[in-house]
Amino acid sequence: MLIAKLNSGRDDEDPAGQGDAGAGVTPPWAAPQATGPLAATVPLPGSKSLTGRELILAALADGPSILRAPLHSRDSALMIEALRALGTTIEEVGTPGPFGSDLRITPAQTLTGSTSIECGLAGTVMRFMPPVAALALGPTAFDGDPYARKRPMRAILEALRALGADIADEGRGALPFTVHGTGSLRGGLVELDASLSSQFVSGLLLSAARFDEGVHVIHRGARLPSVPHIEMTLDVLRARGVEADSPAPGEWRVAPGPIRARDLTIEPDLSNAAPFLAAALVAGGHVTVPNWPATTTQVGDQLRGLLPAFGAEVTYTPGPSGSGLLTVTGSGKIRGVHLHVPEAGELAPTLVGLAALADEPSEITGIGHIRHHETDRIAALVAEIRGLGGGADELEDGIAIRPASLHNGLWKSYADHRMATTGALLGLRTAGVEIEDVESTAKTLPQFTQLWERMLGGAGAGSASGGNGVFPLMGGVSGA
Repeated sequence: MLIAKLNSGRDDEDPAGQGDAGAGVTPPWAAPQATGPLAATVPLPGSKSLTGRELILAALADGPSILRAPLHSRDSALMIEALRALGTTIEEVGTPGPFGSDLRITPAQTLTGSTSIECGLAGTVMRFMPPVAALALGPTAFDGDPYARKRPMRAILEALRALGADIADEGRGALPFTVHGTGSLRGGLVELDASLSSQFVSGLLLSAARFDEGVHVIHRGARLPSVPHIEMTLDVLRARGVEADSPAPGEWRVAPGPIRARDLTIEPDLSNAAPFLAAALVAGGHVTVPNWPATTTQVGDQLRGLLPAFGAEVTYTPGPSGSGLLTVTGSGKIRGVHLHVPEAGELAPTLVGLAALADEPSEITGIGHIRHHETDRIAALVAEIRGLGGGADELEDGIAIRPASLHNGLWKSYADHRMATTGALLGLRTAGVEIEDVESTAKTLPQFTQLWERMLGGAGAGSASGGNGVFPLMGGVSGA
């Protein structure tokens, strides 16, 4: 069963299952071992989830907006180019900070199709942009990386059709497809099954204020993963003056009306903090992430409650402007856990990595939906942990992990950024772990290897304390 699942995303000619996404282009990265307890401060760039949402809303707003400290990564670059393709003007402004420039977004007077959008492996692009394209004049063709064609899209495509959109996909319910925009969309009441991804709901809500009738979405399905991401969507809509609410569980409404232009600062990506904070548990010592918001809708904030289950001490020191320092301290000893985390699927790879190094058995459940992320993460995690000598089994809705001594070997990333960072976490304690396609981390954190080595104080990168150096960005937003 495991082999069949993995092979559904790869073949003998493409062992990573990601076509030309980058695996095999460069030699594997030797994951560094920790030589002692950590004492590091690790700054992080902006939230991927917030950057994507704010880019969409700024492009549909009633005037120009400025996003300060946005994420510059492959996913955000793909979103930027998608919006530019429809006529939005997006420019870098100001003096670049440690992770890149601020962005000025000027909406187009009229969104124009007759173009194509490259989605890469970005779920936010393939699910947030079709409703925007439905508001443009002319056809917009969507496609992405080879594995992106396997990611589910049927729910949002059928919902858009029910709301009045003309979409041609030859019955695939997946990429590639074409949205034939008419310059407006009726909107109204729609039912859909968002069991496979909360992005189906967020994609509709983000553009809904521009629909003639707004939208009233009702979820019909056995479960709903990642509810905090939908709450984040409602929060950013309301911050721009949009009437948006959730009148009942599994039900959301957005009223038609203007989307207010807004200048704002993007919070650091708290999910990207997961492997760095978890490193304190693996190596011992402490790791601090600055600018951690006191209150936030980001899923990564759940690390405050999840990491203590493994034996960590978590402290938060408030600072100015509603943010502070989050510090995780560990002894190098990791407890086994039994966690049910349906709302924190994007944290699951890090949690599973910790469990693979624990002294006791663990079960992490409620994460069945991560089979439909950049790869089948459940199958991939089990395969790679076993490949290093670990004990792991697939469950219907999660993973069971047994204590075992890990050994050296190649950790495959499947062009999945969170698989790559999990391999690096295991490499802190396991000699000779090599990460295939560590460049996949450019999806959300192009500076991952530099930050990781700085955290360990290695490879000539200098001390991780202080952590305000300028790191090279991979691509930025001014090119393709």
